[in-house]
Amino acid sequence: MTKLWPYITPGIPDELFERLPGIPLSKREVRLLIISALRLRSDSLLWDIGAGTGTIPVETGLLCPQGKIIAIERDEEVANLVRRNCERFGVKNVEIIEGSAPECLKDLPWQPHRVFIEGGRPIKNMLKEVWDYLQPEGRVVATAANLENLYALSEGFAELHARNIEVVQSAVNRLETRGTNQTFAAVNPIFILSGEKLE
Repeated sequence: MTKLWPYITPGIPDELFERLPGIPLSKREVRLLIISALRLRSDSLLWDIGAGTGTIPVETGLLCPQGKIIAIERDEEVANLVRRNCERFGVKNVEIIEGSAPECLKDLPWQPHRVFIEGGRPIKNMLKEVWDYLQPEGRVVATAANLENLYALSEGFAELHARNIEVVQSAVNRLETRGTNQTFAAVNPIFILSGEKLE
């Protein structure tokens, strides 16, 4: 809990995060689905690959006070944005790694319990790479914003013999004021896939 977000529940409003033009931000409602799929424990070790604005590291850092979150971001300016957002919310258990995944993963001294992969990149290859580092009974959660990535992730989880595979598509509408009227506007839908490593 912090002055900016004095609650124990996740779901920090998007506007409380510092932003950079063109840098993606996981919308609050989608973030809640992602965090739910991660099934975190208070001491979880999470890798967030492609941390973007840093919403997932901030939320999970607050939820897992005895845990550790490794935020991996290849762009220095974006990595600094993640740092600033962690500072805004007083999150102390996030370590930011500036590097390109999967190449930088081999240098990390920890094996994660949980991994989150933001969509984009050759996502099937990334899934297979992180799977080797994942602890037994660990979970991977990944997002897909298009049919191609959805197919690639589904195929990847199947080839890895992941168990307890779940696929959810978000369908969220927010009330917005436009002119003198209030209307519901759709948040871009996204697929959230998760699976567990058997051993």
